[in-house]
Amino acid sequence: MSESGDIFHPPVVVRPPTRGQRPYRRVEIYGRTVGRATGPQDVVELIRHAGVAEPDLDDPALVAWRGGDRTVWEHPAGEE
Repeated sequence: MSESGDIFHPPVVVRPPTRGQRPYRRVEIYGRTVGRATGPQDVVELIRHAGVAEPDLDDPALVAWRGGDRTVWEHPAGEE
């Protein structure tokens, strides 16, 4: 069991932003990488392609944001 006691995992995981001049966030659906997103609309399109007509990016039962929420698209400056 995880530290929080929660064993539930949302089907969509958006990983932290990459470093570099063109940062992106890797998107996984059911543990499989399905693409790279440079903004929220990319995440929506990837989820739609997987079969969810109107995905709610703020629904924690659908999407887990790692390394920042849907507003974070650049790697924090100074972190290594």
